[in-house]
Amino acid sequence: MKSRCTVLLFLVAALAAPAPAQAPQPAKPADIYHVSFFKSAPAKSAQLGAELKSRGAKAPMPGHFLVLRHQLGDDWDYMSIEHIGAKATVDVAAPPPPAAVRDLVEWHDDTFVGGPAWAEFARAMGIADRPAANTAGWVYEVAVHRALPGHRDQLEKILREPPGAGEKLAGQVLLVHLEGGAWNQLVIGRYNSWQDFAATNNTIQAQTLKGSGGWFQIREHLIHHRDTIAHRVAP
Repeated sequence: MKSRCTVLLFLVAALAAPAPAQAPQPAKPADIYHVSFFKSAPAKSAQLGAELKSRGAKAPMPGHFLVLRHQLGDDWDYMSIEHIGAKATVDVAAPPPPAAVRDLVEWHDDTFVGGPAWAEFARAMGIADRPAANTAGWVYEVAVHRALPGHRDQLEKILREPPGAGEKLAGQVLLVHLEGGAWNQLVIGRYNSWQDFAATNNTIQAQTLKGSGGWFQIREHLIHHRDTIAHRVAP
């Protein structure tokens, strides 16, 4: 009788014990995008920029692209993002780019990513608001992240959090690695002015000096990151 009571008590305790915490589940991307970083050959940066602008205009989805030009940060000159749709294919029979175009590039790095639907992407990046020629005062912050092993979902959850009080982001998108480069997440933030960019970073710095805020949260799950300030070239 005593042993039966012991077993019953054990079962009751096991059922009453809280379930182990589940890892956060990442959001499901809506569409595929093709992200490319380019370093121009010496004295070819202007020509490369013009080529990337024309390439986006001739893409299968004309106008569904974004080209940013490096200002401060990482060692690339341009980043292009092309909206692909629900499925991406690579055709071995596709003709290679002409030699004159290949010679514009010192190196490039390509990655297929999952992201939001184009309408949401275009709205966040300001593409739906005005052409690149009218965005001289805008600032784009490009950040690539690689998570610690086993921490990818936790890092993505933090990166998806909306801006906090005092942060003046005009738009932000998160793109998640599918195939390609050695990173997991790409975050692009848009600011309508350098003043808004500075105000946001002042807010973040104030939180960090107090030993709190997202800076510390992100670094609990991060093994590598690169940040770059850029300006929009097209569309």
